[in-house]
Amino acid sequence: MYTENVIWMQASPEAVFALAADIARWPRLLPHYRWVRVQEEGEGQRTAEMAARRGLFPVKWTARQRLLPERGRIVYKHIRGLTVGMDVEWRLTPVEDGTQVVIVHDLLPRHWLLRTRLTEWIAAEFFVKGIAAKTLSHLKRIAEDGVREGGGRDQHVVPT
Repeated sequence: MYTENVIWMQASPEAVFALAADIARWPRLLPHYRWVRVQEEGEGQRTAEMAARRGLFPVKWTARQRLLPERGRIVYKHIRGLTVGMDVEWRLTPVEDGTQVVIVHDLLPRHWLLRTRLTEWIAAEFFVKGIAAKTLSHLKRIAEDGVREGGGRDQHVVPT
């Protein structure tokens, strides 16, 4: 199972990275996130239980997040939940007047429920890609509003 979501944001890579990396704030910033409970935190990484909604459907998983700001990357490994084993990578690339953000999800399903083509498609396209699309569209709005409020690309203001 492989999906990609791509979006362009009119904000600096540093501003986008700060929003994308701060998963503990996501439930306050992203209406489809129910909670994020950080379980462990260390230098450049954390483990968190995350819960979101896709329409009426609640989903949750636990992932290890690793921050690689010098490479413009945030990587995750799902360690619990239906998507255990999933690798997720956020790739932030500076482009003219902003940042291109690509989220890649890659999973070789271990759980029997995800091993048919139909259930793989539902999991990939409806749940994974759908939640990622909502996350990106909300973060885009927040990042771009912060740039406008701050008066320029490099002055980013995020509502608290």
